[in-house]
Amino acid sequence: MSDAETSAPVTTAEVKRIRRILPWTLFWAAGIILLDQATKFWAETELTLGVGVPVIGEWIQWRLVYNPGAAFGIGREYTWILTIVAALAVVGLAVFVARISSARWAIAVGAMFGGAISHLGDRLFREPAFARGEIVDFIDYFGFFVGNIADIALVVGAGGMILLSLIGLSPRRSEPRAQDPSPAEPGDRPHSD
Repeated sequence: MSDAETSAPVTTAEVKRIRRILPWTLFWAAGIILLDQATKFWAETELTLGVGVPVIGEWIQWRLVYNPGAAFGIGREYTWILTIVAALAVVGLAVFVARISSARWAIAVGAMFGGAISHLGDRLFREPAFARGEIVDFIDYFGFFVGNIADIALVVGAGGMILLSLIGLSPRRSEPRAQDPSPAEPGDRPHSD
């Protein structure tokens, strides 16, 4: 997004669009939080720590693990720093969510917002201590890494944001409308002199 787009004043039409899209974005994010937390509850009550249960052969398995670090368990000793980073990400995404007037961007950013809030909740309120909580992971991908629904939402949301940026769709612009399919009148064509 260019500097002109981010600093341009918000029009009345755009404010109306933001007001229409914002509740749906928040609803989408809340759905991701609820789904993530419900599946983590299921994993903790039904799975045995570290034991794989095949879902799609050995490729995808349910395997309960607790991750004190970031992706792939990196930074296990710095859980409190990851909590601060997660909190800053949630604040940044909240500001961004409040400015989106594109439904496509709302889907992508809402997914990231929901995933980030759910992870922050884990960091703040799960064992072993406040702001040092471990993330509940239970979806084992090919034995390569273990994740959860929030991880899926974060990756899909980030991919969506990258794609929308690459195709040039602004988060502060209305969705393009379909062109009128009616043919133009013969007299409506521009004349070349």
